Amino acid sequence: MSDLKGINLAMQTPMHEDGSVDYARWQDLIDIYIDTGVHGLVLGAGTGQHPYLTQAECNKLYQLGAARIDGRCHLICQTSALNIDEVIERSQHAEALGADALMVLPPYLEGPEDDDGLFEFYRRIDAAVDTDIIGYNIPQTTGVGISVDLLKRLNELTNFNYIKDSAGDLSTHQAYLQTGHKVLNGADPTTVFALMAGATGAIWGATNYMPHESVRLYELVENGDLMAAMALWSTMIPSLLYIWEGNYIAKVKAASRLRGFDAGPVRSPLMPLSQDQEDLLAATLEALDD
Repeated sequence: MSDLKGINLAMQTPMHEDGSVDYARWQDLIDIYIDTGVHGLVLGAGTGQHPYLTQAECNKLYQLGAARIDGRCHLICQTSALNIDEVIERSQHAEALGADALMVLPPYLEGPEDDDGLFEFYRRIDAAVDTDIIGYNIPQTTGVGISVDLLKRLNELTNFNYIKDSAGDLSTHQAYLQTGHKVLNGADPTTVFALMAGATGAIWGATNYMPHESVRLYELVENGDLMAAMALWSTMIPSLLYIWEGNYIAKVKAASRLRGFDAGPVRSPLMPLSQDQEDLLAATLEALDD
């Protein structure tokens, strides 16, 4: 099993003004983020607009990303798709590139919602790969939640070794931890508390605009310096609460540009922030620079 401890940055995908992927900037950002000390990079993350990237674009991002990372940090690829044969195809491609783990959403559009159906979905993927699978619990987006009982069953699979929990419910998060499964936090406003509770680490979109702070927060909690961790957290939470309100990807991209990690605009159908929204965002970022 891979060790995905630490801060795994859910990378934004750089875009040109015409909406095409900026592959050169992608490679530059990988170097920049690794130099900040992040422990892993998640390629094709939700923050990277995975649903609006084609399979060919994802495959190229992963190929370039794997070569650029070259073992310097964890390599995680999201291989989600609505069609399970495509999930397997994407997963095997990422596996062949040397991915440490594959992040897979449950079927999220009129797919099975019962535990038996979800278990069978992940069982088929598990049988097709030899790489760690990260299940992805984000019911506010998918409409499908991974129950604690289902997680216990998924533990029986060979490669289903992690779950990313983006629901933001600390009660469920702690119940996940009680199963003995490795849990990665994905809900921005609960990060410090999830780490204190024993999460293995985080898959974190906001790290795009505050990588140094994210790594420092993890180190402080890991070292037991909780007072310093909470002091740092007080500078992080204003922007985290604002981006969590909605229009998440556009806010993360704007914040990244404002803090020197520019990756261009969002891709349609997403819309950029209004000037008023960007002004509010900029105000929440001020605490990070005090």
